[in-house]
Amino acid sequence: MSENSGRIGFTPGAGIPGVVEPFSEEDAADRLVDGSLSEFDPAHGQGVLLLADGGRYEGTLFGASVVAEGELVFTTGMTGFQESLTDPSFAGQVLTFTWPLLGNYGVIPGISESSKVWPRGVVCKQAIDIPDHRDSVGSLHDLLHAHGVPGIQGVDTRSITRRVREYGTLLCVFGPLEQEDALSARLAKATSPDLEDLVDLVSRDDDVLLNPGALDGSGNPLPRLIAIDCGVKFNILRELCRRFEVVWVPANSEFELLVSKWEPDAFFCSNGPGDPAHAGAATSARRVLAQAVSSGFPTMGICLGHQLLGLASGLRTYKLLYGHRGANQPVVDLMDNTVSITSQNHGFAIADPKKGMLAAHPTGACSDVEPNAIDSEVTVRYVNANDKTVEGLDVVGRPAFSIQYHPEACPGPHDANPLFDRFSAIVAEHLGSTVPSPLEPVATPSLIGGEK
Repeated sequence: MSENSGRIGFTPGAGIPGVVEPFSEEDAADRLVDGSLSEFDPAHGQGVLLLADGGRYEGTLFGASVVAEGELVFTTGMTGFQESLTDPSFAGQVLTFTWPLLGNYGVIPGISESSKVWPRGVVCKQAIDIPDHRDSVGSLHDLLHAHGVPGIQGVDTRSITRRVREYGTLLCVFGPLEQEDALSARLAKATSPDLEDLVDLVSRDDDVLLNPGALDGSGNPLPRLIAIDCGVKFNILRELCRRFEVVWVPANSEFELLVSKWEPDAFFCSNGPGDPAHAGAATSARRVLAQAVSSGFPTMGICLGHQLLGLASGLRTYKLLYGHRGANQPVVDLMDNTVSITSQNHGFAIADPKKGMLAAHPTGACSDVEPNAIDSEVTVRYVNANDKTVEGLDVVGRPAFSIQYHPEACPGPHDANPLFDRFSAIVAEHLGSTVPSPLEPVATPSLIGGEK
């Protein structure tokens, strides 16, 4: 642990002109900085990973001494393990990292994407015990142990990834080797996390104004934005706070109450986990999103928010074979035929209005066809260059659009970051005002030789 490390937390309104009392939230790394004792025993010894298709992999346990159960997925990022582990979109899943050395630079204060670790388990080739970075406050094992999440290392992650790519995501469990019979029985009874209300699990419970009184560089009030939390990442909120006065609200909110209480200028719907067609909190968020668009509010959706906009417009959503998870997904803008390299994390997609369900999961899981609730049509603007799946929609005749990928990408490519500026310009045009220049981001700890 470095001598100058300390608790940083999450305070997206700090340093923004006009903000006197910014909201503050715990960062997942704070538990290591504070030296908080974990309620879980540390895991050790031999373990076994069992897959629903009969696959079996032995390894060594680390993290917390609990059993992992969930949907096995993989991510291809070479860096950003801490951001992935704290991304609420991974709720319900057991996350396999394809990069063989995990945790080289340790856990850094202030760069998490939430206050918790969300995957139900972590699978990797090798977890580094002694990380090497001046800002590190602990190891991968320390972070998992502190948050009650188990890990298994020393397994053949290449074999696992090829299996998932060939046959699709599947359920799994892992735990102590001596408990293999019990683990096998547990796997036989396991159900898909897509059946759970994962959005309700990761969403906040109350409204909060992140940067009250925020001003632009000229001293003018920033437009007020409602950010619907379906599992939003901290860095998305940071980007929004540079351009808007942001009200962070639960997925289970009511449109009329939000409008009367906060008098917003625009709406935003975040990323999140699970099936976008789930009847719980995701459907509540979809209802708010549809009402915002049909009422003429400037509206933007990211990832799950994109899928919810698709559902609201009468399109179908479906489960992908193995999803898009990583920092190297190429996306084509059909308007100008340019390609952006993007960061993504999703297991569902919107069916193409003409081509239907592409790269679908063998289960055939998909939503029902529902009526258009936004009083307008949508056009496909962005597609994935690899499998041609829908990556973004524009709403015809409305100040609204959505994207499947994560433009803030910390760490990752910054090709898509201007999409926040596009939304800011749409809001300014709607309000008949000038576009405020985005405020400079507040400096955070350096990572891998560069600023975050």
